[in-house]
Amino acid sequence: MTLPTGSVWIEMSSALAIEATGLTKQYGEMRALGGVNLRVPTGSIFGFLGPNGAGKTTAMRIFVGLLRATGGDARVLGLDAWHDSRAIRVQVGYLPGDVRLYEWMSGRRLLAFCNRARGGGCEAEIARLTMRFDLDINRVIRNYSRGMKQKLGLIAALMHRPRLLILDEPTTALDPLVQQTLYVELRAAAAEGRTVLFSSHTLAEVESLCDRVAIIRGGRIIEDSTIDALQRRAVRRVELRIANSEWHKRTTPTAWSGIESRDGSVIGTWKGEVRELLSWLAGLPVDDVVIGAPDLEDLFAAYYHINAGAAP
Repeated sequence: MTLPTGSVWIEMSSALAIEATGLTKQYGEMRALGGVNLRVPTGSIFGFLGPNGAGKTTAMRIFVGLLRATGGDARVLGLDAWHDSRAIRVQVGYLPGDVRLYEWMSGRRLLAFCNRARGGGCEAEIARLTMRFDLDINRVIRNYSRGMKQKLGLIAALMHRPRLLILDEPTTALDPLVQQTLYVELRAAAAEGRTVLFSSHTLAEVESLCDRVAIIRGGRIIEDSTIDALQRRAVRRVELRIANSEWHKRTTPTAWSGIESRDGSVIGTWKGEVRELLSWLAGLPVDDVVIGAPDLEDLFAAYYHINAGAAP
């Protein structure tokens, strides 16, 4: 597929919507990014996770051409993120983490302004999205709540049906019903072959939406994996019914921890492959067992250094 930029047509890769290699960003002595390698497949919903100050927003701003990287390479839709930023922005919908709008405009006037800036033709999609997000666009923006401003920013990002959506914590200030509406819109975009990169602090939406997730900490990608792979490595809660006399005869694997014993039950956690857990349980004289769903909260907490212990 090709995209016009002036009179020049630039060939774009269909395999990757975003490709960053060794991406760095320095602010004087402060390092915001320290060699980021990231691959976002076309047609995917890709989660970008990390604590505040980890480098998510800096990377996103580089991808949309608002910041110039200090080093490394960033390509978006097959184009150079800095030198071809104008051509990229034609095909990208961007929502910053701190939405800034023209407060003196009405919502309708702002969307009309954005539509004209993009060459027009978005009227039907603006009308559809306005109804979907239940937003009164006749009010002056200064009178909007934070949630209303977030909805207006989302409509502006979505209205031209971009090939790539880059959304920095898009569910901020949205009520649960509006969040679900946004999830439906993002899933529909991916089903059409468009790509979504969004940052989040909410693990539940990452689990329900994403194909892949990258975890960034201290300006570096420390994990890039599928949700399924992360779930296989996540912590599972396990409760066994086994005689205490039998339990104390057994040697427990290193994947098992947090053991308690009460009323004939042994309660603990398992971190590792479920196949290994089942193999271990098969050798125990267990009367009953309950295995909980993988707990990604604990896994992410370990990555973020929220809980005690060494980093993975």
